[in-house]
Amino acid sequence: MHGWLCEGDVGRVVQHPAIDAFYAELTAIHPEIDTIPERRIDNHDHCPWSCKLDHSPSYVIMSCVWSESTNVHTLVQDLARKHGLVTYDPQSEIVTYPDGSTGNVARDGALWVLGSFALLFTAIFVYSAQIAPSGKPMVLYIFAGLCGLMAVACLKQARRQRQLRGTTRNRLRP
Repeated sequence: MHGWLCEGDVGRVVQHPAIDAFYAELTAIHPEIDTIPERRIDNHDHCPWSCKLDHSPSYVIMSCVWSESTNVHTLVQDLARKHGLVTYDPQSEIVTYPDGSTGNVARDGALWVLGSFALLFTAIFVYSAQIAPSGKPMVLYIFAGLCGLMAVACLKQARRQRQLRGTTRNRLRP
């Protein structure tokens, strides 16, 4: 999702009424970088942002200076929890839910391995169905089909993640 948003593809996200309240509270604590006077630009306690926040009724994307990353992370997590919002940290690829639980985004390398093994099992099931002594190899073909679907899903997601990571890196390069 983060990659799509960085690419400007906002059609996959929905508006959430708490986003505007979250943004208002966040910018009341740390104003947007383009609203502070030039003399305070280096005061990262006042404004930790490294660029303007990308804000819509559906999401807020923010980048902060490295020296304030821990403080900003804690503040954002607390405000998101307060407003019932989910956060995503693209550096660690961790999703944090309003109840405080977390989950990792599947790594594309793991998806490639899983997809490859699913393809291998597809081939094994098809071969086994063809040499099966019984006249009922349908179960083996069903398993082959399920493994094939899993392989396609894993490999497609791995490819998409690799492409999104590549385009996001290209956008972030100076």
